[in-house]
Amino acid sequence: MTLRLEHANLTVQDIDESVRFLQAAFPDFEIRREGLNDGRRWLHIGTDDTYMALNEARRPAAGDRVPYDGRPGINHLGYEVDDVDALRARLAAAGFTDSTYPNSHPHRKRVYFNDAEGNDWEFVEYLSDDVALRNDYDLPG
Repeated sequence: MTLRLEHANLTVQDIDESVRFLQAAFPDFEIRREGLNDGRRWLHIGTDDTYMALNEARRPAAGDRVPYDGRPGINHLGYEVDDVDALRARLAAAGFTDSTYPNSHPHRKRVYFNDAEGNDWEFVEYLSDDVALRNDYDLPG
C-alpha cells in the first residue's frame, strides 16, 4: 500500500502570517488557489503534490493551547526535508521561534519551530537510506 499525506487542513487566525511561515520553511510552496467561503478567506498553499489548506478562523481560539500540554489537539506536524540546517537558517532569519529540544540521533537530524500562532512544526532530515537505522528508537536522540 502506498501512503502519503496529500494535504492538511488548518484553521488559523492570520492566513498571511501562516503563508509567511510556510514559504520561509518551503520556498517552493506557492498559493495554488484562494477565495471566500461564507465570508471567510481560505487558500491552498503548496506544490503540485502536497499542500496546506488554510481557513480563516471565525472566532478567537478557546484558551491558550500549548502543544504537548496533555489536552486534545495536534502537537506538531512533521515534514521530511533535504537540508534541515538551511531550513533552520531560513526560519530563524524570518524571526520564527526555534523550539528544538536536544536530539542527537546518528541517522536523522530534527529541528522544531513555532509559527506565529504557537503551532509546533517538526522538520527531519534523514542521514541514512537504511529504514531500520532511521527508525531505530533505541539509539539516543
